[in-house]
Amino acid sequence: MIIFHYPRVLLVVSFLILAGAAALGDFFRTRLKSISDDQRSDLSLVLGASLTLLGLLIGFSFSMAINRYDQRKNYEEAEANAIGTEYLRADLLPPQAAAQVKDLLRLYLDQRILFYSTRDYVMSDAPGVEEIERKTAKLQGQLWEAVRPAAAAQPSPLTALAVAGMNDVLNSQGYTQAAWWNRIPVEAWLLMLTIAIGCSVLIAFSAHRRDWRIYLIVPAAVSFSFLLIADIDSPRRGFIHISAQNLESVRQSLTGQ
Repeated sequence: MIIFHYPRVLLVVSFLILAGAAALGDFFRTRLKSISDDQRSDLSLVLGASLTLLGLLIGFSFSMAINRYDQRKNYEEAEANAIGTEYLRADLLPPQAAAQVKDLLRLYLDQRILFYSTRDYVMSDAPGVEEIERKTAKLQGQLWEAVRPAAAAQPSPLTALAVAGMNDVLNSQGYTQAAWWNRIPVEAWLLMLTIAIGCSVLIAFSAHRRDWRIYLIVPAAVSFSFLLIADIDSPRRGFIHISAQNLESVRQSLTGQ
């Protein structure tokens, strides 16, 4: 289990680690001889630079997570447009093939909506992600087999248009899957966590006296920042999710038809 992909767990674990780092810094402060004002001033410079670097890294990571979130939303819209367009282009095929393609597209649309709405913590009686992906792959094969014979039997610009639309449907799913796999690198998480640990140690070590209210400010702020970044970066966990609103709109329009 990669802890950085579980926002709630990351919040608790990162806070405990950073609080432990602050306790370690306080231990060094009480066990070692008192540091001079010059040394404390030097530590303040190091601490300020470290906090600035940590803030920049958190800001960049947040921006990366937002960009990935927007990318997933855009691909959901692209999938909805591709499916809706191909449903209309199916009328360019022979009647029997057109009816088969439309029926398969309705089933395929249901699976794509399930893909977006399914979470990792769903009940055991709900379809899992692997089952949804298996059914999606099966339907993709059936959709392609439905348009290929018709296009081969009656090659024309109109049937070619229907085949191209089906290709867009299949490609859009691949782009979506790639976007959902695209996450903030673990190395970036480790770098942020390492610098945050160092900052927590330095804050407690350079303090004039023990004050846990001060010690825990950075651990709390950093932990909640990690929570937000991981939440946005995790499509199936946390509180912030990509909704299939465009796909739902297409399903409603097809139901009306």
